[in-house]
Amino acid sequence: MEADREWMYEGQIVNGMFSNKWGDKVDEFVTFALRHPECVNGGTAIRCPCTLVKCHNKKFLNFETVKVHLYKNGFVPDYYVWIYHGEKEVHQRCSSSVRVSVSETDQMVSDNMNHTTYHRMVCDAAGPEFNPDEEPNAEARNFYDMIRAGDKPVYEGNSKHTQLSAAVRMLEIKCRHRCSQAWFDDMSNFIQELLPPDNLMPLDFYSTKKLVRGLGLLVQVIHCCVNNCMIYWGDDSDLNSCKKCGHARYKQTVRGFGNRLYIRKLKVPYKKMHYFPITPRLQRLYASTATANEMRWHSEHHMEDGKMCHPSDAPAWKHFDGCFPNFSSEVRNVRLGLFADGFQPFGQSGQQYSLWPVVVTPYNLPPNLCMKEEFMFLTVLVPRPTNPKGKIDVFLQPLIAELKSLWGVGVQTYDISKRQNFQMLAALTWTINDFPAYSMMSGWSTAGMLACPHCMEDSDAFRLIKSGKQSWFDNHRKFLPINHPY
Repeated sequence: MEADREWMYEGQIVNGMFSNKWGDKVDEFVTFALRHPECVNGGTAIRCPCTLVKCHNKKFLNFETVKVHLYKNGFVPDYYVWIYHGEKEVHQRCSSSVRVSVSETDQMVSDNMNHTTYHRMVCDAAGPEFNPDEEPNAEARNFYDMIRAGDKPVYEGNSKHTQLSAAVRMLEIKCRHRCSQAWFDDMSNFIQELLPPDNLMPLDFYSTKKLVRGLGLLVQVIHCCVNNCMIYWGDDSDLNSCKKCGHARYKQTVRGFGNRLYIRKLKVPYKKMHYFPITPRLQRLYASTATANEMRWHSEHHMEDGKMCHPSDAPAWKHFDGCFPNFSSEVRNVRLGLFADGFQPFGQSGQQYSLWPVVVTPYNLPPNLCMKEEFMFLTVLVPRPTNPKGKIDVFLQPLIAELKSLWGVGVQTYDISKRQNFQMLAALTWTINDFPAYSMMSGWSTAGMLACPHCMEDSDAFRLIKSGKQSWFDNHRKFLPINHPY
């Protein structure tokens, strides 16, 4: 390999066409990476070092796809030492702006040796690099310790799976094939018979869930009134009947044998909802090296040619900063958007069954990330089978309480990009809904004479004389200038 790597950023295009010499150098780079099996996944996949945000030496792709990405996007800046592709030696002349010691390079290579699919999933959650200048808070430290403990191989000599990746793989198989807990326990016992005695494979379903639970992304199951009057949460968590309509909380399950009847002690609620706290997921965004820097993008980017490419370029965002300077002074505080809508999962069968997911997304991220599926956090799943209509606020109570806490108090969070703890606050800046859902979320009726939430009491709607129906015909014209032809 040549010591001079300036070719990576020069000479790609010659006379309007791709340079053959540059293409040969890319082939040499790919060949070099494939000669290092510790940096190859599945025999043909290597880390893509192109400038795409989702790549950036993080994503494994087939080597032919990596070539295409490099032709289209080029190499990431200052990647003169190929530490993610097997290079352990630092060249004497890389770049005037790059200074990397051999010990630092060896450490970065060793941090990226294990790159199975499930290990990469864990690294996305925790961040593969962990050499803090400031000690993480207790919660983050426990999380990193759990990741490191689960990073041990299942048994000595096994390089394909760690204890944590094996547990995740087993749970994935169980969910994909809809296997029972008894099957899981039997299969775990059978695997124990195949492995050496000193293996770290979980013994059963309970121990597997206990290991994975350490990731900290839990769900709260909250009982509800069957008539959507209330949820049994907070001060009302111990009630056995609805304080509004008096309906019982639990079903009475009666079993009988012959002439004898008895009531089962197992308490089964009539209805329940699922709540997924957002605080741990927001903290994970700063715990991961893949997203920690991106969470400051809204403050560090510059508006180009006066074109708005992100909500942070809008006057409303800047007005919010002016109204709450204490919040906006910390660029790592999170701006959230909330959207909700109903859908029928069994619509093709004709069954009336309505689910209402409530989703929250952080708008600190750049435009190409904030609308991606992995950053849309499901927070509330309003239970079936009917539309909650005006009672959706009943199910939003846990989310509202958490948002109030994040706004007023915040939570101590570890930022791995700056190696420091900070008090993270969050603000719900807007909601996104269609017109019927807008009525449910805001409480403003979108039917009748005062349906327009902009005009409100100043509406120009009128009733037709004969039918008595409301009409808003031509009311939109009042928003046009006076001299407009229409």
